[in-house]
Amino acid sequence: MKSSCTRAIVIVLFSLMSLTSYAADILAGKSKSAACAGCHGADGNSMSGTWPSLAGQHASYLAKQLNDYKSGARVNATMQGMAGILATETDIQDVAAYYQSLELKPIKFDDKLIAKGESIFRGGITEISVPACMACHGPNGSGNAAAAWPSLKGQQPDYIVSQLQKFREGSRANDTGKTMRNVAARMSDSEMTAVAAYIAGIK
Repeated sequence: MKSSCTRAIVIVLFSLMSLTSYAADILAGKSKSAACAGCHGADGNSMSGTWPSLAGQHASYLAKQLNDYKSGARVNATMQGMAGILATETDIQDVAAYYQSLELKPIKFDDKLIAKGESIFRGGITEISVPACMACHGPNGSGNAAAAWPSLKGQQPDYIVSQLQKFREGSRANDTGKTMRNVAARMSDSEMTAVAAYIAGIK
C-alpha cells in the first residue's frame, strides 16, 4: 500500500514539473528578452567575455540567477535593473525557456591550455583539495538542470575566469552551501584560466 502511494505521489510530482515546463512560453520569452540582446547577443551567443553566452543554458539556472539579481543575492547593478524589468515569475520563466531553446555556437579558446584545463576539470587538483569540476557540472560540462547547476561547455573563457575570481574574493556569493566559493578560494589565476580554456572547447 505504501509503495503504491509513493509511486502515485512521484507520478503527480513529475506531472506537475512537466506542466510547469510546458507553461513557459518561448515566443513570449523571445519578445521579453529584446533588451538582453545588446550584451548577450540576439541569438544568446555573447561576442565578448565580459558577458556570458546564454544560448542552451538550463532554464532552471537562468531563472535562479534572474531571481537572485532581483533579490540582491547576486550583485550586479546592470543586471539588477534588467531583471527588474521582468515583473513576474512568468516573465522570468519565459525568458529562461527562450534562451534554453537556442543553439550555443563554438567560440575561440587557447588550445595550449587544454591539457592542464582538462586535468583540473576531470581530476581536480588533489594537492590543494580542489575537486573535479565534472563532479557537479558533468563529464561533458552540461551541468544539472534539476539542481540548477549551470552548463559550462562552450562558455566564454574570460567570463568563466571572472566568475571564479568573484567567487574567490566573495563578491559573488549566491552559490548553494558556498560550494563554488570554497573551490575558487584554492585556485590560482593560471589554474582558472586553464580550466576556462578547456570548458570553452567542450562540444
